[in-house]
Amino acid sequence: MSSTFGRRSTLPTSPATASARRGIAALAVAGTCWGTTGVAVALIFRLGDTGPVAVSLWRLLGAIAVLAPVVALRRIRRRRVVPVSAPETAPHRPAARGTSRQRTGLLAAAGTGMALFQAAYFAAVQHTGVALATVVTLGAAPVLAALGGRLLLAERLGAGAVTAVAGAVVGLSILVAGGGPGSVAASGVGLALASAAGYAATTLVGRELGRRRLADPYTLTLVSFGVAAVLLAPLAWLTGPLPHTAHPGELALLLGYVVVVTTAVAYPLYFAGTSAVRAATAAVVTLTEPLCAAVLAVTVLGERLGAASLAGMVVLAGSIVALARAESASARTRPAPRPADRAGRR
Repeated sequence: MSSTFGRRSTLPTSPATASARRGIAALAVAGTCWGTTGVAVALIFRLGDTGPVAVSLWRLLGAIAVLAPVVALRRIRRRRVVPVSAPETAPHRPAARGTSRQRTGLLAAAGTGMALFQAAYFAAVQHTGVALATVVTLGAAPVLAALGGRLLLAERLGAGAVTAVAGAVVGLSILVAGGGPGSVAASGVGLALASAAGYAATTLVGRELGRRRLADPYTLTLVSFGVAAVLLAPLAWLTGPLPHTAHPGELALLLGYVVVVTTAVAYPLYFAGTSAVRAATAAVVTLTEPLCAAVLAVTVLGERLGAASLAGMVVLAGSIVALARAESASARTRPAPRPADRAGRR
């Protein structure tokens, strides 16, 4: 009797599996937050003549203002918790100084990728419309992330994960194509591919920084936002950085929501998730964004979805669930880091 119950009881979850599940949950929440961005920004555009690059810049600057005190408090708290003369950390300080140049380069790359992702996406929307820009950007990003993860980070995808990535691309294509025909411009497609490359690059860099413990999610978010803001500021200045509106209160509330929820909250969750799962998994799980956006388009903006769009939502959601299961299964087979490795990465 006892042996029967023992067989039915679940085994304790390994640390790697638990970390992967937390990473997937963080990515799903981040994608859901991002899914509300389109509705909020559409309402911002209705209230005034603010351009997309200006909105992106103010979004980054506002998030920096929110996250900077958080990062400072975390550093103060960490210094109080970890003694200066801790024997387990002192031997590794020279190694940490030796990797500072790599850390700086990776953080700069993350910010550059983020600037490319946002600026190229907005430009693609202007050239070829929201539908095609979205399907090319979010459809190509998981493929580019999977290729980059394999070539640069030596990450392997099993047959189930490859099938899930392909299913996600198909589901997203059906979801967007089901909304109706749109104009196709080669320049817009090229810009969307550039945006996908920026998104995939940010995912890969965030994965590498988190895996090597070179930056926590908050620091990574803050620094990459700073780099992206510096790169976008000249373009925003040329296109008009200040909004003109007859409803400043409503505009401020909407912009505050975009700053806090879809940026200051979502991006740290995103970078925390990329440090726990493979790059391709991160890119696919955050496709909860178009799912959420489609639901809000129906419930808030009054748009209607056809049968093809609904079918695409089902395929996309199923692919996300399948890839999450594949990631958890893969985490169970990964070797646990040795104690020396843990000590050296603190």
